[in-house]
Amino acid sequence: MTPCLNPACNAPNVPNAKFCMKCGTKLLIQDCYRPIKALGEGSFGKTFLAADQGKPSQPQCVIKQFTFTSANPNFVQKAKDLFYQEAKQLEKLGKHPQIPALFSYHEQENRLYLIQEFIDGETLADELAQSEAFSEAKVRQVLADLLPVLQFLHEHQVIHRDIKPENIMRRRSDQKLVLIDFGAVKQTTATSLQRTGTSIGSPAYQAPEQGIGKAVFSSDLYSLGVSCLQLLTNMEPYDLYDVLEGEFVWRHYLLKKTVEDNLGRVLDKMTQGAIKQRYKSAQEVLQALNPPTPNVPVLPVQPQTTPPLPKSSSTQSFLGNLFSSPSQAATPIIQTSGKNFIENLGGRISLEMIALGGGTFSMGSNENVWEQPIHLVKVPAFSMGKYPITQEQYQAVMEKNPSHFKGFKGAKNPVEQVSWNNAVEFCRKLSQQTGNNYRLPSEAEWEYACRAGSEKKYCFGDNETLLRDYAWYDKNSGDTTHPVGEKKPNAFGLYDMHGNVWELCLDTWHGNYNNAPIDGGAWIDIDTKSHILRGGSWIDAPEYSRSAYRSVNYLVNHNFNIGFRVSSFAPGLS
Repeated sequence: MTPCLNPACNAPNVPNAKFCMKCGTKLLIQDCYRPIKALGEGSFGKTFLAADQGKPSQPQCVIKQFTFTSANPNFVQKAKDLFYQEAKQLEKLGKHPQIPALFSYHEQENRLYLIQEFIDGETLADELAQSEAFSEAKVRQVLADLLPVLQFLHEHQVIHRDIKPENIMRRRSDQKLVLIDFGAVKQTTATSLQRTGTSIGSPAYQAPEQGIGKAVFSSDLYSLGVSCLQLLTNMEPYDLYDVLEGEFVWRHYLLKKTVEDNLGRVLDKMTQGAIKQRYKSAQEVLQALNPPTPNVPVLPVQPQTTPPLPKSSSTQSFLGNLFSSPSQAATPIIQTSGKNFIENLGGRISLEMIALGGGTFSMGSNENVWEQPIHLVKVPAFSMGKYPITQEQYQAVMEKNPSHFKGFKGAKNPVEQVSWNNAVEFCRKLSQQTGNNYRLPSEAEWEYACRAGSEKKYCFGDNETLLRDYAWYDKNSGDTTHPVGEKKPNAFGLYDMHGNVWELCLDTWHGNYNNAPIDGGAWIDIDTKSHILRGGSWIDAPEYSRSAYRSVNYLVNHNFNIGFRVSSFAPGLS
């Protein structure tokens, strides 16, 4: 049945009806978006699950309806102005893979509508209802997933203002967390941050300043912190707050669990009532969760033959001047040159490098908008690590091991809990130690190496059931990393390109491949602090391990499912 869009009617209608049989209201938005059923209702209107009948497959989407609570023409006009301003902002924000895309916005019969991407999955509130409480590791994963999203919002001068478990969705297809319900979103200016306005959001999760309409960027951090306290304890926020002490006493409700001091201090600071005592940005929270190594300079790694990035340009292909012009071939072309080699890192610890001949391949896929458009890339010859960098290799170069999984066979497990800065510093020190130029691979190099000549979803084809032979992922990992090289290699002789740990790339994050370089070089925007992750990990669904799948990681973010492997031009490569 098709529900009526008239809030005063709500009559059901036959599936193919174009107008309500009871009140005559038009049932399709822009003559193609048909409501299927109501999903929810609030003070600003209703949300409907809908079908896009303008496309042959009639994919599902979401209709958000906004209604006016006053007939005052000044109020109505102001509401419309704010609606269109918000819609335009959401259109920009929806380019992030963890924010629902905005398909359209429209005014019809004196009501306003947003048409957005439908996220199939469960909210964290749903997950919590099915379990006692989240583990510390799971809460850390929530923070690692969402803090870069908040940083993205805040860099675009947007405050969400309604972060809570009900508005955090775990997407079923890839298990990524998606921030939903931007009905309370607020675009900020220098003056608007100081102006008292309307209080919007859910009171139990609101920072004190938000209750009087003075939301700031750290208000979102407060709400996320309160949400994490609820996930850790399975207690309502009001029950966790001691009004006599003026603070959250969440540790009393941990049900015999303990939380690492570092995480506890971070959550305490996120949920401080006074703005000045809170973190100022999502970046600060990420740094506090994963403190950088003291007194270690972080320097960009560049081959000696490559000039520095010009300051006059914000975006360019790094290393691109070393590469020849792209081929126009429509099928993969693999060339052979160079030789494999081994670096001795001291004692019995070595680094095996695989020589990969250059070639042309089709990069990207049509699975997600951030993997499009598919485009031809010509990659010159280079060398890549046979395995992800292991804990013993990292220890040999950096004299420390930050990994979470250090137990039995840990030395051969991939290193994790490393940031992009840490990986770059490792490459710099490795280059000094060996005399060869090491760096993180460009995203194009990484996908070329992972595909190993395959144009399918995985290096071995499209049959997902075979992934167990090539990767450690959520269904077979036992919730831990594994020693490198235990699964099958791809056709290039590279191991663990699918699963085990996410692998950092040199490129900064871009929401799609429009204007991407085609010379195999890294695409770097010097004003962007988010970098590319590839390959999926032990904790992720198979979807994440696809050769073309790409994700985003903030500059200083560490996590126990993020590692890296190295690339090099030397020796013996033409």
